[in-house]
Parts: sequence; C-alpha cells; structure tokens
Amino acid sequence: MAFDHFVQSGTKQLRCGYTTGTCAALAAEGAVTLLLSGTAPAGLSLRTPKGWTVEVVPETCERLADGSARCTVRKDAGDDPDVTDGMPVIATVSLCEPSPDAVLIDGGEGVGRVTRPGLDQPVGNAAINRVPRQMIRDAVLEVCEELEYDPVSQGAIQVVISIPGGEEKAKKTFNPKLGVEGGLSVLGTSGIVEPMSEQALKDTIAVELRQAFALQKEAGVHRHAVLLTPGNYGKDFLDAQGWSDLGVPVVKISNYVGDALDAAVSIGFTDILLAGHIGKLVKVAGNIMNTHSSVADSRMELLAAHAAVCGAPAELTEHILEAATTDAALDLLEEAGLKDAVMQRVSDAVQKNLRGRAEKALTADAPEHDLTVGAVIFSNVHGLLAVTKPAERLLEHWKEETDHGRTQA
Repeated sequence: MAFDHFVQSGTKQLRCGYTTGTCAALAAEGAVTLLLSGTAPAGLSLRTPKGWTVEVVPETCERLADGSARCTVRKDAGDDPDVTDGMPVIATVSLCEPSPDAVLIDGGEGVGRVTRPGLDQPVGNAAINRVPRQMIRDAVLEVCEELEYDPVSQGAIQVVISIPGGEEKAKKTFNPKLGVEGGLSVLGTSGIVEPMSEQALKDTIAVELRQAFALQKEAGVHRHAVLLTPGNYGKDFLDAQGWSDLGVPVVKISNYVGDALDAAVSIGFTDILLAGHIGKLVKVAGNIMNTHSSVADSRMELLAAHAAVCGAPAELTEHILEAATTDAALDLLEEAGLKDAVMQRVSDAVQKNLRGRAEKALTADAPEHDLTVGAVIFSNVHGLLAVTKPAERLLEHWKEETDHGRTQA
C-alpha cells in the first residue's frame, strides 16, 4: 500500500515515509494477532503520533516451531535518504507468565544496546526509544482487547524487535559515536519520516549534549561546561590550540547554533563556549542562528557594515562586498589596518546575540547569573581572530583546573 503523504521542498513534492518505530509497532500488531487468533492478518494499520494512519501488507506473518509468532514489515522512508530504507523490521511475539507489565519489549538481532548514559533508554536496554515502545505497547494491547485477551492475568506478551542487517548498517549512523552498540536504534517521535528534515540532526546534537551533561553529573562537577563548534574546522582548531584537552566535552553542532544553544541551556550547562570559523560566526553577528547558506548568506554585508563603522572608505567596503570568501575580505581589512578593529566589533555582536539567545532558553534551574556564554572566532588562513571576554574567563578557568588536576596527579 503506497503511503501517499507529501511535503513541499522548494519546487518539488517529496513523499513522506514511516519510521522504524512505526514498522516495529505494525509488525508487533501482526504477530500478536496471529499468536492469539491463529489467523495471519492480510493488512495492518495504525495511527501514528503525528495523526497520520499507516497501512501496510505484512511481508511475512508466520508461526514458529516454539509456538511464537513472527511478522515482518518492510521500512519505507519515502524520499528521505534514510540508511534503513527498505530494511525488514521483525517482531517476534510469545506468551510469558502473567505480569502487571502486560507487554515486555526487547531488542534482538540488528537492534543496538545502550552503553552510555544520557540517551533515551537506560544503559543496558535495547535502543528502542520511548515513543516507539509506547506505540508497540498500544498496538499489542489494542489487539488483546479486540480478541478479549487479558495479558495481566492470562500471560504477558513478550515482543522482541529485530532488524536483520542492522549491525552493519549502524556503522553508517551516529550510533557508534553515541554509545549504541551492536545495531540500529528504533526511533521516531511522530512515527513519520519527513524527507530532508533537519530534525534528526538537531535531535542527535541534543542527545550528545545530554550524554555529556550526564557524564559530568556522574562525576559530581559543580558547573557543567561544553565546547560547541560547527564542524571539523572548529574541532581541528580546538585541537591545535590544545583546548580539546581541557577536560571539556566538544560537541559538533553543524549549522544549528541557535538550536544547540537552546538545548545546552535547557539541559543545564552553565559554561558554554562556541568556537567557529569567521565564515559561520559572522552570521551570528547578524543574529542569524542557522548558518547554512540556504538560510542566509550575509557574510560580506556584515563585514562591510562593521568595516564602514570602523572607518573603511567606500571603495574598501565595495571590495569587501565583492570578495569571494571571508578570508579574502580579511586580507583586504588587514591591508587597510582595520582587521583587529572590525573583528572586535564582530565578536562583540556575536557575544551579544549569543547571550540574548541563551537568556531566552533559561529556566528556573539555570538562573541568569549562573550562566556564562562566550565565543572564539578563527580563520584557517588568519588564525585566531577574536576571543570574547566571557570566553577568555572560561578558557582561563578550564586551563587552571586542568593544570591543577595534573599537579594533583
């Protein structure tokens, strides 16, 4: 059955799909129907948390020699380039002793296990997230109700979700980095895959931040610190400066400066430093918190405006506007003796906008006076360009703590 829901992306219509969590719930529905009724269903249907109904024909639905039942649903990611597209998601269902839990859920072949704190599930659990677990549970209990079977008194339903080939596919995902080993995660908050969605990346950033926070909390630290950087350039710069060795976790945030800052503050980090290339952070000086070029690209306009305020003549501002890269613009500013002054203004604007965004994300658990946010701006060609005052204080404090730790050791 074709899943005919679409989203608009520019001039194209892209077909939506459904998540591994939806597949798992559908497969569980099919398997428990066969287990309790003795008849394999011709079709399966469920209403996702998003409110859209997904209907599928099960690929297989069969009884096994041990008395359990197994059902397979094939993943359909629509037009999204999902590594799990087309993979079989299998639910194997069996009866257990009566239990108040009614539905017991675990992972089998190809489903990862959580090995680090801070994820959706506790360490040791199968990486089947909270919403998919609820979807599986609801699907099973609905069938039980229809067939007048009481799992609390007659026997709990054991559901094991498997994704053959998942261990190999997981190597192409963030799972190894996040601490999910041995397979894929069963994910999805809406039950629907929206093509070209940025949400998966944002969710991954939030997961890494929660993990870093959880590890610091376990260590009993008083102030929770994190270094944010857009990508590999930033990570390489931090390594070269020796700042990656200060005992502060480094989290790559891609272009999502605002979302990452919101997440870091709401999770409870008190000391946050953003280190980024001038090509990204000059946009933050214009309060652009998603730095992808498809969202906004005002790098030269912002540099030209700050240069003009610093005394750059019209001809220089015109050349800056015509520059192909921020490094080329910095060359022009350096020749004119204005680079340091312009970078001071840019960094001041970055600091103001970061602080403003962070304050909006504050909660009662993170009062304003207890939050420090700073920024470091660099260029691959020109090196370190600016360090804001709060960033200077954070770096100095982290260096002192690191030196003290080495002395104690």
